[in-house]
Amino acid sequence: MKHAVSRRAVVSRAVIGTAAFIATFAQLRNALAAKFPQTSPAVAYQPSPKDGRQCDGCTLFQAPDACQVVDGKISPTGWCKLWAKKAG
Repeated sequence: MKHAVSRRAVVSRAVIGTAAFIATFAQLRNALAAKFPQTSPAVAYQPSPKDGRQCDGCTLFQAPDACQVVDGKISPTGWCKLWAKKAG
């Protein structure tokens, strides 16, 4: 026995599926765009250098006082656990 599916049902399901995908993608994008707080144990940001490493020598630092992954004002002479040496 065949079950006929109307064009309206197919279009309706496609629209609902697309809307659900867009909503899920937007939530994922927002979650990935969120920055870590400076006080997070995963970050342990400090406004002074550590072992000769400081933010202005990190690939994530954005002059004059920001970071791609850590929230808030960042000192160029600060340091955190996410520090990664700039190439070059």
